Amino acid sequence: MTEARRSPGSGARLPGSLPAPGSMSDSFQVYEVEETQEGAVYYGEPLQDREEVLRSVAPAFRRNGYRIDIRYSKGEYALIAKERQTSVDGVPWKNVALLLATVGTTLFAGAGWYGVDLSKGLPSLLSAWPFAVSVLGVLAVHELGHYVLTRYHDVEASLPYFIPVPNAIGTFGAVISMRDNIPRRRALFDIGVAGPLFGLTATVVVTAVGVTLPPVEVAGSTVARSIELGYPLLIRGIAAVMGQTLEYGGNTTVNPVVVGGWVGAFITFLNLIPVGQLDGAHVARALLGDRIGMVEKAVPVALFGLAGYLVVFEGGRSAFLWAFWGVLALVFSKAGTVTPIDESSVGKRRRAVAVLTLVLGVLCFTPVPISISV
Repeated sequence: MTEARRSPGSGARLPGSLPAPGSMSDSFQVYEVEETQEGAVYYGEPLQDREEVLRSVAPAFRRNGYRIDIRYSKGEYALIAKERQTSVDGVPWKNVALLLATVGTTLFAGAGWYGVDLSKGLPSLLSAWPFAVSVLGVLAVHELGHYVLTRYHDVEASLPYFIPVPNAIGTFGAVISMRDNIPRRRALFDIGVAGPLFGLTATVVVTAVGVTLPPVEVAGSTVARSIELGYPLLIRGIAAVMGQTLEYGGNTTVNPVVVGGWVGAFITFLNLIPVGQLDGAHVARALLGDRIGMVEKAVPVALFGLAGYLVVFEGGRSAFLWAFWGVLALVFSKAGTVTPIDESSVGKRRRAVAVLTLVLGVLCFTPVPISISV
């Protein structure tokens, strides 16, 4: 429920510690204010472009416990201020429901990799728990990295939302939603890079455990018979260090826990693509500022080029995958990137971390990550 609009000169007092309309007159000329349950909506005319207005007025709102956004609707601009809430209020039922659903879909996916006979009931399904734990583990640790750094930098963000899908791995990953104004480039960098680095740590552990577990018989695995995974250098290197192999003769293949490591590496690479709201875009935006636009234009070209190469030289294996991601890159770039309030440089140490992350991302790449035989 909202109250009626009030003009700035009506003498009405805004709730809490919301900044007065006149305090932003240099960048946003307010002519009406509407109180809401979460804050207020300031209607007016921006005197600068959207990013400059946000940089100018967001610090005052943030200091007083509010986040802001600017929208254009029905012929007028509105600066929307909402109270910031960085703690978890009550039981996040949606997050819990999605997590439980993803546990179910990853168990079913794992049953396919293990060749479990589901006609034997629930106990047979639960026997696929190592696969489910490995996949959910790398995803959860990845998102935990983001969440921990949002709390460290006092940025409002949701708990992870897992995405259950009945595919070969049982999920499309997990996401967190940042609803806040990012205070500075350093915060954007830390939040963006934390997910891949945390996730890769889990990937290394899962892969190291997986390669030491006994292989499974392909004859009993409906999924392993039809899907061939291409392992990136990171996974191959871990197996070599552990003195284990990823290639088995006959009807035997790696333990499905290794697939969990593959998922971690693959998702890390995809998330490091510097476009839209992906982790790589947050890192690149923090490093390059507005010059990220040039990078975003090059990404779809590179992905479509890779797809073309695979068509010509690899019989089209994984070509559709990279062409699909080329289309997604075009779509994601339209959403724009995050604009931090403070554009100060991230510094030399974070640039060094960026180089390390880039190297790790390359180790997670393989041109043919998956092949499907019909």
